[in-house]
Amino acid sequence: MPLLQFLPAAAFVLTVATPSYAHDVGVREIAVSAPDRGQDLSVTIWYPAADGGDTVLVGDNQIFKGSEASKDAPFLPGPFPLVVVSHGSGGRVQAMSWLASELAKEGFIVAGPNHPGTTSGDSTPANTPKLWERTSDLSAVIDRLTGDSEWNRVIDTDRIAVLGFSLGGSTAMEISGAEASLEAYARYCDSYKKWDCAWFAGGKGYVDDMPVEVDKLDLRTIDKGRFEQSNLDRRIKAAVLVDPGLAQAYREESLKKIEIPMHFINLGSVETIPLAVASQPLAARTPKGSYATVAGADHFSFLPECKDGASERLKSFGEVDPICEPTERPRTEIHADITKIAREALQQNLGE
Repeated sequence: MPLLQFLPAAAFVLTVATPSYAHDVGVREIAVSAPDRGQDLSVTIWYPAADGGDTVLVGDNQIFKGSEASKDAPFLPGPFPLVVVSHGSGGRVQAMSWLASELAKEGFIVAGPNHPGTTSGDSTPANTPKLWERTSDLSAVIDRLTGDSEWNRVIDTDRIAVLGFSLGGSTAMEISGAEASLEAYARYCDSYKKWDCAWFAGGKGYVDDMPVEVDKLDLRTIDKGRFEQSNLDRRIKAAVLVDPGLAQAYREESLKKIEIPMHFINLGSVETIPLAVASQPLAARTPKGSYATVAGADHFSFLPECKDGASERLKSFGEVDPICEPTERPRTEIHADITKIAREALQQNLGE
């Protein structure tokens, strides 16, 4: 379940490229106070921009290709809808730039934090199931942007959505009103030894960009009250959920009470989608659920395009997941499909 844990945080900073022309996507990085964390969150924001700013590649590193944007470019006049985004376990929000920048081109402001404890180089099994921390992060981002005089004038506070991938999809589920059962999740991992369950039992984590040995996680030792609490933020008006985790743990009664449109996307064909993220039953149980699959893809297709030689480089780092292995279709085509589904869902639900 954790991805790219070996890449240090510094590998994901904004990389300055040679400017060639003005871009219509701006990007800024800000610190957001997170009282529940006791620390600030590092937040990246993509937005519709006027001419200006330095051209940068967001998310560029030795493995992945970055996406161009204009750092600190002036805002275009708003207001625009806000989409808060949540990255997967062991990932970083900058790796969502390929999608965030396309949404910004279409008139959305997109903002997301790096979630402490489940971010590349800073991730442990014990922190992974703490969805209440991740949802609190997203609510803190909304608080900051809607309460800030500069951002408030370009954000339509009545049009806010969430988009998440993998563990970020779980985060999006919970901030939309889904509630999970700890015992159901534990029973799932009793029999399912892959994906997230393998991570919990693996005995390793990452701290300060270094691998560390940790105790195997018994899910039944997690704070049951916090795990099962409602993390609903009623400011969220729609959700896009790509391969959301904890798919087997959500309480049916909570899904039936979700009032907003929930757009589920699974990567791959129905027969190849892992049990860990199988979302068709979730879509069927939510009153305003929709479901789509992206053919020729796998779970890792959501990650940015890989650079030449990335697969060999990953193997040299000891990475066992097929992060940059070829799929039936090129990742660029898969990204185009995901972008189209997400864009149309958001336009439908957050339109004027």
